[in-house]
Amino acid sequence: MAALEKVQALIDRYALAAHPEGGYFREVYRSQRKVTRKEKSYSALTDIYFLLPHGSLSVFHRITAEEVWHFYEGAPLRLIQSDPGLSTLTETLLGDGEYKHCIPAGYWQAAESTGDYSLVGCTVAPGFEFEDLEIM
Repeated sequence: MAALEKVQALIDRYALAAHPEGGYFREVYRSQRKVTRKEKSYSALTDIYFLLPHGSLSVFHRITAEEVWHFYEGAPLRLIQSDPGLSTLTETLLGDGEYKHCIPAGYWQAAESTGDYSLVGCTVAPGFEFEDLEIM
C-alpha cells in the first residue's frame, strides 16, 4: 500500500479529524472520574490516537498537564521538548527502541514523523481540555 493510501486508511479506520496543532486525532477515552485542579474540574485522564503524516508537524505547544506519548506504528517520531523557560531543548525518537515518553506539565513540545507517517497515542492526566492548549 502506498504511503498516502496508508495514511488515508488510518484516518478512515480510526475516524481521525484535523488537529489544531497539526496532524490528525480522535479522542478514544475520557475518564468519567473527575479531579479538581486550580478550582476547576477535569476528567482524571484522556487518551487520543494521533497521526502525523510526512510533512505535517505538531507545532510547538504546551498544556497544563502531563502527557505520555505512546508509539504504535509507522516511522519513528521525532519528539522535541523544552522546559517552560526555553533554556534546554531535548529530542527523543519514539519507535526506535523507545516506545513511550512523558512530557512534564507546562513543557513546550513539538513532533514530526521521520518517514511516511507516525501513528501514536497521547495520554494526558488530568485530562486534556482545548482551553489549556497554548500554541507558540
